[in-house]
Amino acid sequence: MEAVSGTNVDKVLLAAPRGFCAGVEMAIKALSWLVRSFDPPVYCYHEIVHNRIVVDRFRERGVVFVDNLAEVPEGRPIMLSAHGSPPAVVEEAHRRGSYVVDSVCPLVTKVHHEVKVRANKGYRVVYVGHEGHEEAVGTMAVAPHAISRVESIEDVDALPVFEEPVALLAQTTLSHRDWSGVAVRVRERFPDVWSPGRSDLCFATTNRQSALEAMAPRCDAIVVIGSSNSSNTRALERLAIESGCATVLRINRADELPDNLSGTIGVTAGASAPEELVDEVLARLAPRNGIEEVRVTEEDEYFPPPRNIRELQAATLTTCYSMLAVPATRRSPSRDHDIAASTVLHALAQTKGQRQ
Repeated sequence: MEAVSGTNVDKVLLAAPRGFCAGVEMAIKALSWLVRSFDPPVYCYHEIVHNRIVVDRFRERGVVFVDNLAEVPEGRPIMLSAHGSPPAVVEEAHRRGSYVVDSVCPLVTKVHHEVKVRANKGYRVVYVGHEGHEEAVGTMAVAPHAISRVESIEDVDALPVFEEPVALLAQTTLSHRDWSGVAVRVRERFPDVWSPGRSDLCFATTNRQSALEAMAPRCDAIVVIGSSNSSNTRALERLAIESGCATVLRINRADELPDNLSGTIGVTAGASAPEELVDEVLARLAPRNGIEEVRVTEEDEYFPPPRNIRELQAATLTTCYSMLAVPATRRSPSRDHDIAASTVLHALAQTKGQRQ
């Protein structure tokens, strides 16, 4: 890819961690496995992750994304997205689909569990989340009779005085700035509020924001790679603006970069943006004095495939080894941990229109 014509980019500061989080890695590899294992079409309830390039890559391989399971013919494979689905949707998927994989992020599952437990204990759950976001919709559906969603301090002030005890939970992809002021106000209004011992906020979201904050003071412009419907990407964009950087650009891919960038450019990517997009941006910026990675922490979290995929993979592998008479001492377990979702996506692009 050619560098941006007319630019005068001295250096790029590259945030680390950036891009795919463990939950996105798991979901992309799970959907890729379905694509390779079943004849098209494979159906997915909502976008598997909030990234246009990732979604388009799967569409090219025969995945149909739907917002209503009534659109899915009975007997077809169904994937449920990483953002978490309402319990009624999960039940309907299992009734309608021939093979169902729920790729919900384990961190979202934790919040669903907390909502269910607190509601069953008689709590009123005050949930900090964005209106209409798929994760928030799915979480609120766990106990709709016992949950109140808030997004601002004004929303907290508008809450009634609850007779029941109050629990405070959050959408995992919120930024600390989205969360902190609202959480403080909830605790002021409800001093005895219960909250989990471990924050609901996604560690990957927090790490990407910390890396951005570390490099922002040195940047003349910051480029945030990711789609507009990605909550954690938009949180990075807002954080970059609040840092005081003169120019902040959120882009889907490198060809959206303007031609007038100069000086030191910071680059980061939301948790659902593939590394190939980062590589394209770096190639287009072509900094004269190279690229410096600004790393705030090592991120080695790994989420294994959903259970029913693990079980089927293990059974298939055992069958193959048995048919080939491979001795037990020479059998190897699945190497899913060693395969990056970016590699899987690249393979999908290479085999567009084909079945493997």
